[in-house]
Amino acid sequence: MKEYFRVNVSKYVGDKNFDVVRPASLNYPKDNAVMFIGEQYIDKVKAFHNCSNCLIFWPDTVELPIGIERRHAVVRCIKPRKDYCLFYKENSITYYPPIEDYEVISGAYICKTARIGKNCKILPGAFIGGEVEIGNNCYVGSGARLVGEIHIGNNVVIRENSVIGADGLSTDRDETGKALTMPQFGGVVLEDDVQIGALTVIARGAIDNTVIKRGAKVDNSTFISHNVVLGEDTFVVGETIMFGSSSTGNQAFISGNSTIRNGRRIGVKSIVGMGSVVVKNVEDGVVVKGNPAK
Repeated sequence: MKEYFRVNVSKYVGDKNFDVVRPASLNYPKDNAVMFIGEQYIDKVKAFHNCSNCLIFWPDTVELPIGIERRHAVVRCIKPRKDYCLFYKENSITYYPPIEDYEVISGAYICKTARIGKNCKILPGAFIGGEVEIGNNCYVGSGARLVGEIHIGNNVVIRENSVIGADGLSTDRDETGKALTMPQFGGVVLEDDVQIGALTVIARGAIDNTVIKRGAKVDNSTFISHNVVLGEDTFVVGETIMFGSSSTGNQAFISGNSTIRNGRRIGVKSIVGMGSVVVKNVEDGVVVKGNPAK
């Protein structure tokens, strides 16, 4: 597994002595990782039994289950997410795309370690980063930017001036109100037959990947934030904003200029009406509209 940094946990928990080298989420726990859990996600505590030697920021209002403290280094705190963000600030950890060697091919800037399949069309002015993997028969329009770890399937279309892999706004505040930035370590997955419109931004995941599943279509001037998952054959119409960790089932339809609150799910074959603001989960096969959407 990839190593992003190296910090010894003894500076946080004095009787522990091992290094953490990566972030991990409750959905995909990993060994030697930095993790946090809030009170609202305590039902996912079993994640900590599926990994070892992690630095965990734990809510001090919740009793710690037997065995976790022996297995990990646990920091009890009032706001685990804030202390998780503070960990990166204290250790001067960032994760920006590196400056890489590139070649200019037909006017496009393509880093030498990028992997590009057969019969792809990459137009002048596009930039393809070194951690990008592109399948066969893909189109990347002029001015598009693909940065960070991006995995693209076959027959994918990315229209002009779109950005795939930008950082999302994952932040918290310290005691004085100053911003604490959570570095974005995740990537973006665009499965087969996905289409991304012009001037659209797909943010990379904060820890896990942002995923656009097979056949999904995202219109022009749309923002898909970090950790969003779009189901297969979902349509998202222009000027829509999907905030972090929101998702859809297969064949959902989100009309133009809609806003989907962070963490909310749009069900299978559900429809969100034009200009709607979705603040609650939408069940399968339902039509909602309005602000708030009903």
